Amino acid sequence: MKLIIQIPCFNEAETLPETLAALPRAIPGVDQIEILIIDDGSTDGTAELARQLGVQHVVRFAHNRGLARAYAAGLEAALQLGADLIVNTDGDNQYRGEDIPRLIQPLLEGRAEIVIGDRGVAQLAHFSPLKRFLQRLGSWVVQAAAGLTIPDATSGFRAYSREAALRMNVLSDFSYTLETLIQAGAWRMAVVYVPITPNPQTRRSRLVRSTPHYVLYSAMTVIRAYTMYRALRVFVSLGLICVGLGVLIGLRFLYFFIGALATASPVGHVQSLILAAVLMIIGAQIALIGLVADLIGFNRKLMELTLYRLKRLELERRPSPPSAP
Repeated sequence: MKLIIQIPCFNEAETLPETLAALPRAIPGVDQIEILIIDDGSTDGTAELARQLGVQHVVRFAHNRGLARAYAAGLEAALQLGADLIVNTDGDNQYRGEDIPRLIQPLLEGRAEIVIGDRGVAQLAHFSPLKRFLQRLGSWVVQAAAGLTIPDATSGFRAYSREAALRMNVLSDFSYTLETLIQAGAWRMAVVYVPITPNPQTRRSRLVRSTPHYVLYSAMTVIRAYTMYRALRVFVSLGLICVGLGVLIGLRFLYFFIGALATASPVGHVQSLILAAVLMIIGAQIALIGLVADLIGFNRKLMELTLYRLKRLELERRPSPPSAP
């Protein structure tokens, strides 16, 4: 059983030594533990420092490509290196290395395919009340979208089985945390949360420029991922809303029309009738778009399944990497 701990890094030379020192060197049930650094275009010598500190594998980008791209590159490299289990953690020492054995235990026991460290975001002292509220709200929204119980949607402290990692396809350029949970729900993977205690914050998050920026990009990621996997539900719901509004406005016109006939008054409110017809036509068109999108979704699922099998074939035919000294 081979475990690879992947650490996406961007200018983490200051905190990387402490992060690496805390990582476990032996875990019961694991034969090999190797470390993989994904240097996302650092300019402070992060990659060189990692090699000096004895890191077995380093993937380096020529320029900064973002956390999501670094995370995806780490998964791919870990699979190519023969990982049976993959743990993702941060280079800023936010997560404690001593929690890794507990994080992977559900994988070793076969109870889970993905395990996520639950930071208890509602009680984190360095989060403002607004941020704690937004974290809880975001977790609830992703929970509804993914169909999973999700207490901490944005935690980057995660462990994957080999099969789960093969099924992950990161399309977002912002962050992988929300999108991969919705994917896991779509594939009906077994996701388990393990309570963890994060280290004190060493610096402000580089991913979050501001609260409005984070909320906007997170919402866009959730909507896009949810629509991708639940297109029929999304578009039919929007279509029914339009049709419902059209019916209500049409009933309003009918009420005034009957009243005008009863009093022999001129019939008015023709604009309501036009608006009702337009809304009902738009609603029907949106529902039809949902049907087409759902059919396209079946093709996407077939493509994802094909990609998954292609990855497996490539890894099976690839020569086994030499064991780390």
